[in-house]
Amino acid sequence: MLLNWTVMILYNYFSAMFVGPGYVPLGWTPEKSQDCMYLQYCKVCQSYKAPRSHHCRKCNRCVMKMDHHCPWINNCCGYQNHASFTLFLLLAPLGCIHASFIFIMTMYTQLYNRISFGWSSVKIDMSAAKRDPRPIIPFGLSAFAASLFALGLALGTTIAVGMLFIIQMKVILTNKTSIESWIEEKAKDRIQYYQTGETFIFPYDMGSKWKNFRQVFTWSGIPEGDGLDWPVRDGCHQYSLTIEQLKQKADKRVRSVRYRAIDDYSGVCCPVTKGVKTFFTTPCTEEPRIALSKGDLILATRGLKHWMYGEKILISAADGGIRERGWFPRKCVEKCQYDSETDQPVDGEKKSK
Repeated sequence: MLLNWTVMILYNYFSAMFVGPGYVPLGWTPEKSQDCMYLQYCKVCQSYKAPRSHHCRKCNRCVMKMDHHCPWINNCCGYQNHASFTLFLLLAPLGCIHASFIFIMTMYTQLYNRISFGWSSVKIDMSAAKRDPRPIIPFGLSAFAASLFALGLALGTTIAVGMLFIIQMKVILTNKTSIESWIEEKAKDRIQYYQTGETFIFPYDMGSKWKNFRQVFTWSGIPEGDGLDWPVRDGCHQYSLTIEQLKQKADKRVRSVRYRAIDDYSGVCCPVTKGVKTFFTTPCTEEPRIALSKGDLILATRGLKHWMYGEKILISAADGGIRERGWFPRKCVEKCQYDSETDQPVDGEKKSK
């Protein structure tokens, strides 16, 4: 049984790693040219982002039905490997539970054979068992310590990976990804903030948990569809989600605030020279940091007490046209009260006041 667990775990693990999530073809455009207005354009891949796809900074490609980038498989979890990745998250805790049962029973029986009760004390002799037959594998103090350590690892893996499996099953049964769940939450916030009276309906929920489950898990092991076109529920169309993403992107531009760098920042994760609070409150995220030089303009979209996240404003085409987004310390920037060219308050200032 332990060998079976190992084979199945490693098979799904390496399938998720090497099969990959599937990428949007470079230079991809929709069949109908008028549909381009509903899609975002990726400058890196030189193509439009297909519905449910997102650009991954680590893979440097647009990933079909991207859920997240997983450092443990050194790849993204998406359209083609979502099932393998989820099965790995299921089988690993099951195998660890089986191993934990063996460790617990082994330590219990071996300790029971070495324990002696007195009138006023309980003694454990790890040198040898009091009862025959002796175990095939010698069980001394070092074996007990190793079994206890392995039991801790098995229980820790069961809890940590098991929680990830539960999270994945929740999004699969609603036919979403982790990113799409976040987009849906932001849609509710946007509608509530502007009081537009809209009702956002997630278009890919088939209305049945079994149907949603079948979108990922199939008998052939190959997910349904081609990763570019997706079945949608009644009342929605193929670009319902991408239109909402465009609205959120436009809203983010409106609510962003312009800042100017007043101090250099090298882009290190935990800067020592920017203060103790900045050092110890660095954002616990895989999102990058951006290096700043005095005079740089940044469009900030969100922030913490000592850190901010934004995009560097490109002054000229010589900057390469590549977007630079990431975190930077608040101490390195100051808010631009007026636009230097028009001498008028910037849009972000209007909104914040």
